[in-house]
Amino acid sequence: MAVRSRGLTLGQRRMVWAYIFLFVPLVFFISIRVAPTLFAMSVSLFQWDILSPEKPWMGLENYRNLFHDDVFWKALTNTLLYVALSVPLALVFGLSVALLLQRAIHWKGFFRALYFIPFVTSTVAISWVWRWMYEPTFGPLNKLLALLGLPEQTFLANPDQALPSIVVAITWQAVGFYIIIFLAGLEAIPSDFYDAAKIDGADGWNLFRHITLPLLNPTIVFLTVIGTITGIQVFTQVLNMSYQGMGGPLNSTKSLVLFIYQQAFQSFKMGYAAAGTVVLFAIILLITLIQLRVTSRRVEY
Repeated sequence: MAVRSRGLTLGQRRMVWAYIFLFVPLVFFISIRVAPTLFAMSVSLFQWDILSPEKPWMGLENYRNLFHDDVFWKALTNTLLYVALSVPLALVFGLSVALLLQRAIHWKGFFRALYFIPFVTSTVAISWVWRWMYEPTFGPLNKLLALLGLPEQTFLANPDQALPSIVVAITWQAVGFYIIIFLAGLEAIPSDFYDAAKIDGADGWNLFRHITLPLLNPTIVFLTVIGTITGIQVFTQVLNMSYQGMGGPLNSTKSLVLFIYQQAFQSFKMGYAAAGTVVLFAIILLITLIQLRVTSRRVEY
């Protein structure tokens, strides 16, 4: 017989308390996520200059100007390049090191911590260390090239080399996170699958191709989505490593987030920057949905 209190059964009271506890994080989520997003969408429809008391209605004019802005398209292209280069590199290196660490017998915890340290280190500090390493005059990388008899490079001062140079720093910092997640995925694979396959004569490559890789699909999807979102939002490395922090030389390293930052806090065009923010949100949402659709597949054994 159900226990009643104030007309509610025990199950109903549990449901009420569940909704009460869900209400607090829901309000928090709406306050820090939904409300700012809607506000940014509304600001993008105005000529919102923070130095001017008047903010006239512009409708979609900010979006039209944005799509006719060559610097915007350059920043968008650079952002896609950051993603296209850094994510595959981090996936390959992360999985390779994770496979090696899985075979390690001694010092496994030490190496995990060693590879993970860059991920939790200040991005600003890492950016400046890499900037010093890329320094054409006294940087250690050019000194190493000279010792090997190779020509010295200008790295961050060269429009053709600046973006790949920043990608290397981004990948170096992120790969520790990929290693830890891949290790968790590898350790979750039952050893029975490998034992059965070895009995059937499968070698190392076939084990990796037909067992390890398919069963790591959820892990790969997760890291790809997270890496893509992080890559699209790249900002700190570009600001601290690029020429004069402006995304140079010749806008060759300028990311979309840096472009939005410059429009908002250097040109004070909040409406124009908000339009860029809305476009950035739409791009992240679209790419994430496509990735989840294309890369997710069920694996059954």
